[in-house]
Amino acid sequence: MAIIDNLVTIILILIIVFIFARGVVIVQPYQQGLTIRLGTYTGRMNPGFRWVVPFITEVIKLDLRTQVIDVPSQEVITKDNSPTNVDAIIYVRVMDPEKAFFEVAAYKSATVALAQTSLRGIIGDMELDEVLYNRDLINTKLRDMLDRETDQWGVKVERVEIKEVDPIGAVKQAMTEQTSAERERRAAILRADGEKRAAILKAEGLRQSMILESEGERQSKILRAEGERQGKILVAQGDAQGLRILALGSRPLDKRAITVLSLEALKKMAEGDSTKIVLPFELTSLIKQSARFLGATEDMPDEDSKELMELSEDILGEMPGKDVVSSAKEILKSIEADIDTSDIKMIGKDKID
Repeated sequence: MAIIDNLVTIILILIIVFIFARGVVIVQPYQQGLTIRLGTYTGRMNPGFRWVVPFITEVIKLDLRTQVIDVPSQEVITKDNSPTNVDAIIYVRVMDPEKAFFEVAAYKSATVALAQTSLRGIIGDMELDEVLYNRDLINTKLRDMLDRETDQWGVKVERVEIKEVDPIGAVKQAMTEQTSAERERRAAILRADGEKRAAILKAEGLRQSMILESEGERQSKILRAEGERQGKILVAQGDAQGLRILALGSRPLDKRAITVLSLEALKKMAEGDSTKIVLPFELTSLIKQSARFLGATEDMPDEDSKELMELSEDILGEMPGKDVVSSAKEILKSIEADIDTSDIKMIGKDKID
């Protein structure tokens, strides 16, 4: 009997421990518990170690953290009748545990179904190009619609993101061909623009080259003409100075000396082999001067020498220096000596005749 009593006691203790263990509830810090006893909601249960009456009390734990819900891919027809596969991701958070449990059977499934229908309606009002380029607009519209509908469930839709927009095969191929054609068009435009700019630059360079060549040729002609002008001026100045020196040297000579020199020149011309003699002045003038040979003492007028002295220095250049004048005087003395010798010889010859 003692053994049976001990066995019953152990069984009772185990039953009590089991019953007590069934009533233990641990609520995590990120959770909120809802207590239902015999079909009646009795209130919330805060995080921590809790004990409830077992078997007749049910504790529902709801996660209050932000949860990620994947919206499965679905085929949507756009406004321009382009079939497209679209999927999304929804970020939701339970704000009111009572509503999230009592107002909707499964708030996650309900949110996914609502997101699919709303997404279909939004994309159906947009063309394919708008769907591809305006994802932010789709995200904003879908979030506002879901948040407005899930607010009565105590669920907050924090964010919605379109994960992928994938047109079906035929539409994708058409888009690829359109993109390729657009790129070829842009490439052709860029090539044409480059050729145009190259032609413009080439023409501009040719024009500048022709201008520079013409300018160089003009400068060359100017410099050449200036050089020829300077050369002619220098030659003319040299001739003028030579004539002036000759004029200064011939001042002491009278007409008789000039007549003698003229006769000497005729003599030299007559000694040549040529049968023709060209006289540089009138023969009668020479004969007239020869007739007055003995008494001719008239000097040449000084008016010509005065005019020579008054010529512009800019045209003739500088006057001869003392060295040039000295050498010219020596030459004149030698000429005068020759003239005197010729006079003596001619007088003696006349006497003999």
